[in-house]
Amino acid sequence: MRKEALRAATEIAFIIFLFYSNLLMGEFMGSGAGRARGLAWALGDILTAANFAIALAAAFIGYLVFEFLRRKL
Repeated sequence: MRKEALRAATEIAFIIFLFYSNLLMGEFMGSGAGRARGLAWALGDILTAANFAIALAAAFIGYLVFEFLRRKL
């Protein structure tokens, strides 16, 4: 049971990391505001409660989908 919980936490953390790295990349590439205002501004812009809630929900859904596929295939 502990091994499954550790795997779930690792997979969810990795999905959250990918979400935030995508947001940070967008601040520098998409809008370009990150280049003008700097890294500290970009981090402050993406590290919000709303973004964390979205990342957590997406990570949990992603984990459930992958777990379903893992057991199905």
